This record gives sequence, C-alpha cells and structure tokens, in this order.
Amino acid sequence: MGRNGTHPTRLKSVNPAPKSSARTATGPASSAYAEAFVPEPDGAAAARGRADDLGLECISPGVAAALALLARVLEARAVVEIGTGTGASALALLAGMAADGVLTSIDAEAEHQLAAREVLTAEGIPSRRVRLIAGQALAVLPKLTDGAYDIVYVDGDPLEYVEYVAQAQRLLRRGGLIVLHHALWQGLVADERNDDDEPLIIREALQAVLADESFTPVLLPLGDGLLVAVRS
Repeated sequence: MGRNGTHPTRLKSVNPAPKSSARTATGPASSAYAEAFVPEPDGAAAARGRADDLGLECISPGVAAALALLARVLEARAVVEIGTGTGASALALLAGMAADGVLTSIDAEAEHQLAAREVLTAEGIPSRRVRLIAGQALAVLPKLTDGAYDIVYVDGDPLEYVEYVAQAQRLLRRGGLIVLHHALWQGLVADERNDDDEPLIIREALQAVLADESFTPVLLPLGDGLLVAVRS
C-alpha cells in the first residue's frame, strides 16, 4: 500500500521487449536434415573427390539443391559462375538450367577448370554447354554483355564480393538472380565486432545488395550462407 492507503501505480515499460510467435528450426539436427534432404547426383561425389585432391572446399548438398532449384524456376539459359572449383556448383546449375542453356564459368586457376571439365564430361555434359574462362573475374566480367544473364553465381575471392555485386547488377536481366555463396563466412559475418577482412568485405557486399532498390534479397542459412536477390 502507498502512504495514502492507495495501491502504488505500476510503471509500464517504455519499450517492452517484442514477443514473437515465429518458430525457427536452427538446431544442428534440423540443419543436417535440411542439407541432406535432396540426394546429390552421382557426379557430385566425383567433384568432391577432386576437390579433396586439390585442397578445395565444395558447396554443401543443400546449396547444390538450392542452385538447381533456382535455375529450374527461371528456366535459366545464360548463367555466369564466378569460381569454377571442381564442378560441383556447375553440375547443380546445369541440372536446373534449360536443355540449351550455357554456363559461363570463370576461375583464375586453370588446374581447377581442368578438373571441372573432366567431371562434367564424365557426366555426359556437352562441352558446348559450359564455357570455361581462365582468368581473374574482375578482368573477365566487364567483357560480358549487359543484361544478358539469368543468374550470376558468386563463389570467388571474398575480398572482391563488393565488386562482384556491382558487376552482377549490370549483367543481370530484369527478374534475374544474384546468388552469393559464403554469405555468412564461417559464422563470422553475423558478429559485427569481427573486423577480419573476409567477414568485413562480405558484410559490405550484403549491405550493398540491401541498399540497391533494384534488388529484393533473402539470406538463407544453407551451407556457409547463401544470399539470393532478384533484380527488378
């Protein structure tokens, strides 16, 4: 009771913590289940084996499934890939692309592209459907045609991601997609206190997509993080 015999007034919180009814399934078991939900094609094992031989990292099964889905939804006929690796992502993209679609894949390491070509050939993919260009991405991309591509898939040098976003904005047709792998970079992008070069630059690239009104993005927790944005 108060001094005057009345009940004291309860103070209301000025900014009460928001309550959310949304449920998220972010635990390790759910993540593992989602990653393995779509079986990988036979060629993926060969690509992973070659990646192990060369000391390279492959995309996760969940990322591969997402790439195939996105290419299928768009009925993609022209796709740019930055970072060939040993062909795992190329297999996924080609699986979803139109039968006459052409993938242009750029990598600075000719050895990686040789391994990718062997993997793709073993899977019966005609050489005319995959244009492999050995060179630095930022030297090759400006030579490609404006507005001519359905998807620009980025899995190259993380320190160049901001420049890749700018190039993708130019290369994509309306309704086309930019897809950035390693968008969460080992869980470090979400930690704003971490100012290592890779998470810092990737964070800037994500902000560049958010700030560009021509993009409508979503950030997916697949693999090492997958940013997908459609260009209007």
